[in-house]
Amino acid sequence: MDYIDLRSDTVTKPTPEMREAMAEAEVGDDVFGDDPTVNHLEELAAEMLGKEAALFVPSGTMGNLIALLVHCQRGDEVIVGNQSHVYLNEAGGMSALGGIQPCPVQNQPDGTLALDDISASIRTEDVHHPITRLICLENTQNICGGVPLTPEHTQRVGELARANNLFLHIDGARVFNAAAAQNISARELVEPADSVMFCLSKGLASPIGSMVVGTRKFISRARHIRKMLGGGMRQVGIVAAAGIISLEKMTKRLGEDHARAKKMANGLRQVKGLDVDADSPYTNMVYLNVSEDVKINSNRIGERMKELGVLVDADNTRRLRLVTHYWIDDAAVEKAVSAFREVLN
Repeated sequence: MDYIDLRSDTVTKPTPEMREAMAEAEVGDDVFGDDPTVNHLEELAAEMLGKEAALFVPSGTMGNLIALLVHCQRGDEVIVGNQSHVYLNEAGGMSALGGIQPCPVQNQPDGTLALDDISASIRTEDVHHPITRLICLENTQNICGGVPLTPEHTQRVGELARANNLFLHIDGARVFNAAAAQNISARELVEPADSVMFCLSKGLASPIGSMVVGTRKFISRARHIRKMLGGGMRQVGIVAAAGIISLEKMTKRLGEDHARAKKMANGLRQVKGLDVDADSPYTNMVYLNVSEDVKINSNRIGERMKELGVLVDADNTRRLRLVTHYWIDDAAVEKAVSAFREVLN
């Protein structure tokens, strides 16, 4: 069956144009720095985000870990959101591989970290304390509903970081969604950051890969750590070719995904038994709960939806997340809403 897949925007397959570019890509050995397609992608990524240099890495998780390992020494502490991906969903890599201690701060409903909470979490000079070295933000903030952080908030956090001699890293896995939602450039969103990671393999439809950007000195060290982690990828221009199309073309169409997420949310609000979050969607994620009076849980709903040709992320007994992307068109939205209506009613 040709499923309508709403589980995540990580399920996107490369477009026909990407497949053609990948087949024809000029390649070299990227570990030696002589893959021209990778070099072009890295230059493009750095320019679009307003940073000096960039590094192509296999995944967002590796990209975030590399950034943390560059900024922090063993025993240092990083301030993170308690609902952030780097804290909850990256297998404890900062601790296991970097000896870095996370200091979780409560994410506000709008995805932000309150400045007072950040300030209160910065360690004083004390022989008993770890050294606070880094603040990490996530934009868009996934678990808070795919909400975009504003450039104003990021600027204030950046100022707080500089005032306390800290670094600022942004997990910008979906930073181009955040930019599209606010009709601004990604460069403006990440201007205060010392480093940024963003994914090519989510809403930008590349089959693999993420980018880390920062200063030339930062990226030089990041390249060394990428090799240490096993991320040196020889003739990787074959997939970097898709990443170039992601940046040049796919970033410009993300508003379509947001519009379809709104259409889906509005349709689901008419389905008895579903409670769509009041402000959802902010970007391309629709969050909703199954009403308590519904006798089946979300796992069973997921099974029934699959029988009807729709895949949903149903790993919680009462909560669901639906994500639109390049391969979800208007007809897919309508079919998904109809399937929910059939299952629930």
